[in-house]
Parts: sequence; C-alpha cells; structure tokens
Amino acid sequence: MKFLSTFFSQCKKFYLSKILGKHYIRTGKCKACGRCCSQIYVRHAKNIIHDEKEFEYLKTLHYFYTYLKIVGKDETGLVFECSKLDKNTGKCKAYKNRPLLCRQYPVEEIFMMGGAISEECGYKFVPINSFEEIFNKLKHQ
Repeated sequence: MKFLSTFFSQCKKFYLSKILGKHYIRTGKCKACGRCCSQIYVRHAKNIIHDEKEFEYLKTLHYFYTYLKIVGKDETGLVFECSKLDKNTGKCKAYKNRPLLCRQYPVEEIFMMGGAISEECGYKFVPINSFEEIFNKLKHQ
C-alpha cells in the first residue's frame, strides 16, 4: 500500500512540476476573513494599475473590474477593495457568481511575482519538491 501512495505522490509531483510548470502546491481552505478582497493591487498585462483613466478603460473590458473600487494610491499603484465584500462577515456578496479570478485565488503566479498572502489566511503554498530533494538532485549531478 505504501508503494502505491509513493507512486501516486511521485506522479502528482511530475505532473505539476514538469507538465504544468508549477513549483508550489496550494493547501488549505478559505477562512472567509476578507483580507484578500481589501487593500489589494491589481495587475493588468505586465504592470500594476497606476491611474484612474487606465482603470476606467479596464472596466469596459471585463466585468470583474466593475466590482473594484479605488480606496487609495501609493508608490506601488492604485489600491483597491472589492465592492462585493461584506465587511461584517468577511464573505462575498456575489459568491455564487464571482469571477474565475476569485474562484481560483490564490494562484501560484501571484505568489511567484512577489505577492504574499496574509499569515492568517487559510491557504498556504508548499514547495512541490522539498529542499532535501532538490539538494540531493544537485549534489548527484
């Protein structure tokens, strides 16, 4: 039985890392704290959104942007909050109809671009290959 478990674990690692090009596995579940829906930056194409004119244009491209409201601006760019966030419960008021971006959050790409998830978040990113596995592979090359 241990052999099958190890075999499937290795197959999963191969699929995720070699086929999909992933480096991390997302674990955990949402705690409905609402932190990911407030005080956020939005990246479009290659850049963080910096000005209101660009944001107004993006709202014509996809309905997701109409959910966002600007709550500030700093040296990084515009700071947003989702208008569908119920601040009292930390839950989404449009949960069943939320955009794909929200359904998939958090994704490795955000994490790999230097983004971070809150320490209190129920999700974590775990390396697919442990440090020891990578070290041993390099040591034997």
